[in-house]
Amino acid sequence: MSRIALVGYGKMGRTIEAIALERGHSISHKINIENQADIQLIKPDNTDIVIEFSQPESAFDNIMACLKNGVPTISGTTGWLAKKAAVEAYCHEVNGTFLYASNFSIGVNIFFKLNAQLAQMMERYADYDVKMEEIHHTHKKDAPSGTAITLAEGIIDGLSRKSNWKLSTEQPQASDIAIEALRIDEVPGTHSVTYHSPIDEIEIKHTAHTRAGFAQGAVMVAEWIKDKKGVLTMNDFLNF
Repeated sequence: MSRIALVGYGKMGRTIEAIALERGHSISHKINIENQADIQLIKPDNTDIVIEFSQPESAFDNIMACLKNGVPTISGTTGWLAKKAAVEAYCHEVNGTFLYASNFSIGVNIFFKLNAQLAQMMERYADYDVKMEEIHHTHKKDAPSGTAITLAEGIIDGLSRKSNWKLSTEQPQASDIAIEALRIDEVPGTHSVTYHSPIDEIEIKHTAHTRAGFAQGAVMVAEWIKDKKGVLTMNDFLNF
C-alpha cells in the first residue's frame, strides 16, 4: 500500500482521501493554503506519491517542489498549462515521475478516445460543423475546463477545418471550435460535442454524477505510477 500526500485539500482532495483510505492507503500529508510551507516536508522517506489538486495559481510551484524533493507526482489541476513544458523538462532533468491529466475519470478518458475517432470520421463530411458545451460547478475558476480543452485538441488533431478553439463569447471564426462554458451550482461536470448539419446532428456526451469517478481514477493512477519514471499520460495508464 502507498503513502499518499494530498496537495490541495478541498472537496476533491477529501474525496480522494476517502477513496485512498478505503483502498488501504495512508495519507502522509494534507497541504492547503493554511500550511503551504509544509509541502517541503514531503520526502521519499515519508511519501510514495503526491496527488496534486490545488488551484491554477499555485499548481506549478507545488509540482516543482514535489519533483525537486524526489517524490512522484500526479496532477489534475487545470488552468496552469502554459508552464507544463517547463515541468516536463524539469522532470526529465531530475529523472523524476510526473503525470498530468485534465480528467482522471476512466469514463472521460474513454470519451476522449471516442471524440478523437469521431473527429477523424467527420473529416470527410464538410457539411457538419462542430461545437462544444461544458458545464461545471460555480466554484471552478478556469473556463473552458481542462477537459473541454482536451476534447477540443482531439477534434483539432482529426479535423483539418478546425485549427483553434474559442469560448462562444469570444466571437469564434469558422476555423474555431466554439465552446460554451456554463457554471451551475454543484454540477460535477458535463461535456458534449455536437456535429450539426442542415439536416441532422450527431452528439456525444459525458455526464459525471459525482466527483467519485475523478477521485477513484486519480487513486488508481497513483497505485500504478509509483514505480515508474518519466513524463506519463493517461494513455499510458489505460494502454490506449
